[in-house]
Amino acid sequence: MLHPAKPGQVNGVAQSLPGAVESVCVYCGSGLGENPAYAAAARTLGRSLAESGIRLVYGGGGLGLMGEVARATLEAGGSVTGIIPEFLVEREHMLHEVTDLIVTTDMHVRKKQMFERSDAFVALPGGIGTLEELVEQLTWAQLGQHTKPIVVANINGFWTPFLTLLEHMRSQAFIRAGLEVRFGVVSEANDIVPRVQTLYAAMGGEAAPDTVIKF
Repeated sequence: MLHPAKPGQVNGVAQSLPGAVESVCVYCGSGLGENPAYAAAARTLGRSLAESGIRLVYGGGGLGLMGEVARATLEAGGSVTGIIPEFLVEREHMLHEVTDLIVTTDMHVRKKQMFERSDAFVALPGGIGTLEELVEQLTWAQLGQHTKPIVVANINGFWTPFLTLLEHMRSQAFIRAGLEVRFGVVSEANDIVPRVQTLYAAMGGEAAPDTVIKF
């Protein structure tokens, strides 16, 4: 029996629509963390990306939340680009099963490649590396170097202390007029992809986030 394709699908395979988000960079931990909700969110995000015809761009590892989001995307029929520096190939158990695998000379080249290949950025729970990558994108957006959407996945309140710190910076006038920090925040994994799509479409591919930390 033939079943009609869902919107955005061809022969049952998800396709990117014209002007739609084609790729999302996901920053997340190489560990699983203490709360099982983090891994569950990573798997939900991976499936959502695949079902929406959006390519996952990530750090190329097979461990922790990185491995969870990548495998979930692949298992749901999606495409995955893994970008990993040489020195982390063994340490982070490079995932060979990804659609495209890029091994870079160092972290700087890795981050540049991840930026250039992505239409938007999502931060799942993670450690210092995840924090650094998120803050870098927020900084570049703050300084007008890009208008790609940024979504913070505040799963089980993981990022609440960080959000509080941003508000503290605003209250102390370090985030001030003309230096707004713009991004979206969701608390449920199912809301991540819809929020990315909404922000991306709001200004023809430019970010119009619903969270603005400003003076």
